[in-house]
Amino acid sequence: MKGFVVYDDAIQAKRPGIVMVHEWWGITDHIHNEARKFAQQGYAAFIADMYGDGKTADNPKDAGALSGSVTKNPKVMEQRFNAAWQQLAKQPSVNPQRIGAVGYCFGGAVVLNMARAGADLAAIAGFHASLGLNTPAPAPGAVKAKILILNGADDPFAKREQYDALKKDFDAAKADYRIIEYPGAVHAFTNPEATELGKKFNLPLRYDAKADQEAKAEAAKFFAASLQK
Repeated sequence: MKGFVVYDDAIQAKRPGIVMVHEWWGITDHIHNEARKFAQQGYAAFIADMYGDGKTADNPKDAGALSGSVTKNPKVMEQRFNAAWQQLAKQPSVNPQRIGAVGYCFGGAVVLNMARAGADLAAIAGFHASLGLNTPAPAPGAVKAKILILNGADDPFAKREQYDALKKDFDAAKADYRIIEYPGAVHAFTNPEATELGKKFNLPLRYDAKADQEAKAEAAKFFAASLQK
């Protein structure tokens, strides 16, 4: 697994780590910027290359093909995610006992599926998370991570029936999860490039500064409570 490690070298002590999973476009400026923000909060971030060889997409067709090649093959998804997790855990700057994960769009689906699969992480968060669940329903007690989902209330990619299925499975598993939906926000609301991408490809993508700020504040509190206590 290749990726990017981002941390503040002014901090001398070992710090919590966060595995970061990109949007369906692949590793772009957006995920690098997000990683820098987490580094400023005192984490070491590992940007996982879930597609391999730094592949990116510049159109929805290719992005869908790349993301589908991972989400439709849960074993590949889990192998790649776990490889990223292991890479982060062995970094000398990281406390391997305090690791979480965050995903955006496609990446949100990845981290949610990893939580369902029983990943031994302290916490996972999904921003405008896709809700395709391709892993088996978890058994009671199998979900170890605390879960925070931060989605746009008007995101047409997150279907009500998907929320219902997710809640049913997490409730049955007695998972510790929370879902926050931001009124007026659609898909990709944390990505400043989303509005132009939405116009270019006629997709319901739009940056929402208010929702972005509020969701980031929630995530900061969530990870601080879960990883820095």
